[in-house]
Amino acid sequence: MILPIVAYGHPILRKECDDITPEYPELKKLIADMWETMYHSNGVGIAAPQINKGIRLFVIDTVQIVENFDDEDKRDYPNEKPIKQVFINAHIIEEHGEPWAYNEGCLSIPKIREDVYRMPVVRLRYMDENFKEHEQEFTGITARVIQHEYDHIDGKLFIDYLPQLKRRLIKKKLDDISNGKIKTDYRMIFAR
Repeated sequence: MILPIVAYGHPILRKECDDITPEYPELKKLIADMWETMYHSNGVGIAAPQINKGIRLFVIDTVQIVENFDDEDKRDYPNEKPIKQVFINAHIIEEHGEPWAYNEGCLSIPKIREDVYRMPVVRLRYMDENFKEHEQEFTGITARVIQHEYDHIDGKLFIDYLPQLKRRLIKKKLDDISNGKIKTDYRMIFAR
């Protein structure tokens, strides 16, 4: 089932989410609904707060990004391997490297894209959809998508990384999103 996506301004997007157990109600259906919602919205990742659930769960699929690399991207990320994965109860162990900029957007903040600096390497402890524990290091575009979705389960948004001046310049657009004055190809839940 395609779920509505929570828009900027809704309080759940600023909530630090809770770990869950394998007994979480209808978890398999929720994960399937998240995949369907993400693909319907043309996203490469979606976190539970974006569908109005305050739990530490997100899914990512970087296949579209990697398959659509231009020549420059192929040079910059020659070893990039696309992944499709579920992350439950994720916790970052460490991030390192020289921060690098990439133009990010967000399903909860439609029609706004900005360069965000993030670390190129992230080590994460998480559970998969079968509640098998993993500790894994991710790099490149995959690391960036994970960090973006991880921020959602910690109550952060990509705009939090922008300089104050840039945030002031997009304030009207953010207010419009928060007030439901935006048109998207997918359903949204607004705070007001």
